[in-house]
Amino acid sequence: MLVSILHRATGDAMALVGVPLLVWWLYAISAGPESYDYFLSWFNWGYIGYIVLVGMSFAFFEHMYSGLRHFVLDAGAGYELQSNKMWSIAVPLAAILSTGAMWLYIASKNIL
Repeated sequence: MLVSILHRATGDAMALVGVPLLVWWLYAISAGPESYDYFLSWFNWGYIGYIVLVGMSFAFFEHMYSGLRHFVLDAGAGYELQSNKMWSIAVPLAAILSTGAMWLYIASKNIL
């Protein structure tokens, strides 16, 4: 049940927060260096910008892995109790690990 709720919540988060951020980022890139610097200044507040970005990356990974789980279920597999329990544990864990790995890579390359 938690995986289903997280799937819906992360989908809503990406639709309501992620899409406007993506559109703003694309506009900032196309509008020139001053506009892009202004966009980046929103994420240099300290922790608030990073919390939003880490939250969006977690939402992406969780929604993606949960979508893969639904794809397997739609194919007719994974309905056994043991298999379903494994998926419900693996999806959030994989999302947390993927988010952590991505942000460790970003921190090691000093991208932001």
